Amino acid sequence: MHICIDISPAAHRKAGLRRYARELAERAHRIDAQSDYSILYYQPSRAQPPASLSNLPAHIIPLSAKPWRMSVLLAYYAHIPMDRLLPGVDLFHGTDHLLPPFRRIRSVFTVHDVIPKLFPEFHLPLNRWYLTLMFPRFLRSADAVIAVSQCTKQDTMRLYGVPEEKISVIYEGVDPRFHPVRDAEVLRQARSRYHLPEDYILYVGTIEPRKNLVRLLEAYHALKQKGYGHKLVFVGAKGWLYQPVFDAMRALGLEGDVILPGYITDEDLPAIYAGASLFVFPSLYEGFGLPPLEALASGVPTIVSDASSLPEVVGDAALQVPPTDTGALAGAMERVLSDAALAERLAAAGPERAALFTWEKAAEETVALYREVARERR
Repeated sequence: MHICIDISPAAHRKAGLRRYARELAERAHRIDAQSDYSILYYQPSRAQPPASLSNLPAHIIPLSAKPWRMSVLLAYYAHIPMDRLLPGVDLFHGTDHLLPPFRRIRSVFTVHDVIPKLFPEFHLPLNRWYLTLMFPRFLRSADAVIAVSQCTKQDTMRLYGVPEEKISVIYEGVDPRFHPVRDAEVLRQARSRYHLPEDYILYVGTIEPRKNLVRLLEAYHALKQKGYGHKLVFVGAKGWLYQPVFDAMRALGLEGDVILPGYITDEDLPAIYAGASLFVFPSLYEGFGLPPLEALASGVPTIVSDASSLPEVVGDAALQVPPTDTGALAGAMERVLSDAALAERLAAAGPERAALFTWEKAAEETVALYREVARERR
């Protein structure tokens, strides 16, 4: 069997989807000796496919993102299968919320979240229009669907009417690179490279409305008013509709207290997690929630919202607060920073919880699904 995995999120560094596509492709082709693997990505002039996948044959789409997505839309409406783009491929795995129409090729489609349906206001108009129009078609066209959490599975069934038996829950994993770092010099060097102080509160993720960062700024401001001297560090790129976060930062007078170090290398990120006094992730909705899992693995006391998939991921290893309750968030942050015993308990519980989620397990379950889909064809 020849399997092609869309690694476009990895080639174009698309936040959480990047890690999913890369980790899955790396591990699936290593553990599945029975199959041949290839990769697909678009816009080669701007793509940076992972070096770890350079030995795999590549199907390259010579279009940028919008023309590529529109060509898929037109193929659906014109009833033109796109098998010709993938000669010799038996099964295609869509990891980028995009699935070309096929006649002969079998397909697996990963649903990372259903945010465009639940929170359309958090998407730019063109993207909202496209996913509203095409997402149901992708779900119908796929031979099997992967949901990255039970929450995402239930939302996909409820909002799109996908039969339960068509959806398999396969959790994401955490890279072994994320673990408690005890070496003070390693932590110091990482802080120095990004000009971070010794005491900081960390958020990792895209800067966009869904991440609820205005409330995090308000909660942090309340801590500052009580005399806490920690800086707040946002690690992540600006997403769509990010301006209100910076407006709130200015309105609260926090420009000198919030640090945006920019892009942090994969090599340095584990130490940045491990050096934090506290990790906070108050997102309104997540399909899975990879940064909290990485924080748990790093042994950092963690606070998340009690919404969507996050309780499913963190279990009892993190504090949970309602995402719209700024007072509860500020109170939880103060509890962790002022209660050494609580901080130690959370730090110890994190790695144990994170150990339940591995990319090896995700890849094994995904390969098993590939084989099941292939068998159904016979």
